[in-house]
Amino acid sequence: MSNIRLYDPFAMEPIGDMFHGMFRALRGGPDTGLAFKVDVTESDKDYTVVAEIPGAKKEDIQVSVERGTVMISAKIEKASEEKDGERVIRRERYSGSMQRAFTLDTNIDESKVDASYQDGVLRLVLPKREATPQKSITIR
Repeated sequence: MSNIRLYDPFAMEPIGDMFHGMFRALRGGPDTGLAFKVDVTESDKDYTVVAEIPGAKKEDIQVSVERGTVMISAKIEKASEEKDGERVIRRERYSGSMQRAFTLDTNIDESKVDASYQDGVLRLVLPKREATPQKSITIR
């Protein structure tokens, strides 16, 4: 499988894991529910990305592919149902914007990308761009 590099603007690799858990709530780590889960698989012809984005409407999801970098962003709006005399004890459902970006090793043929969204699951099929044959250069 190819190396997939997850873009994290708050990565602190030079520092190591010393402060890793401290800023997780601010940067939207797995414990906060701010990032959606993504599975990426590879075949000889394409990559398949399956992302769970529950609660999002199809028109509120944006996908872009440029130079092997895949960016998925979604906007989730939850309806507020507060009744008179009622108070919220615990609220865990997220509302707002979230995004995931990662880079694939092989260039993607952007013109042939197929995307579908059903039951809170986004499915992308990202065809690999065919390698161009190596051209021999004649030296004069």
